[in-house]
Amino acid sequence: MEPITLILAALAAGATAGLLDGLKAEVTEKARAGYRKLHDLVSARFREAGTANGEAVLAEYEADPQTFEKGLGRKLAEANAGQDEALLAAAKALLELVDQQGAAAGKYNVAVTGSQGVQIGDHGTQTNTFTS
Repeated sequence: MEPITLILAALAAGATAGLLDGLKAEVTEKARAGYRKLHDLVSARFREAGTANGEAVLAEYEADPQTFEKGLGRKLAEANAGQDEALLAAAKALLELVDQQGAAAGKYNVAVTGSQGVQIGDHGTQTNTFTS
């Protein structure tokens, strides 16, 4: 999975209380702790990179991931979050906790570079126009 997409997915999963409540008690606590760690790492990345309004966009995303996904994605890219190994490890660990079946199937290990017309993720819609 593309690094920024991985971070966004993990933040959305951790912010969705209903998703965490559906897990076993011992997994729920680990997931909440993992989410707090991920949130703190994203916040620290924004501060280190001097990303304007990063914290505000993160809070908006947590309240409404669908509406603010593009904005937070841009802020994460500006802050070079996709190259932060600790942040990526925390995102992957959280997704592995909340979606153990998907993780076992390798869902969070996708990497595509130099391609056209590729879609990664669940339930997406895509329109491709290729010209020569």
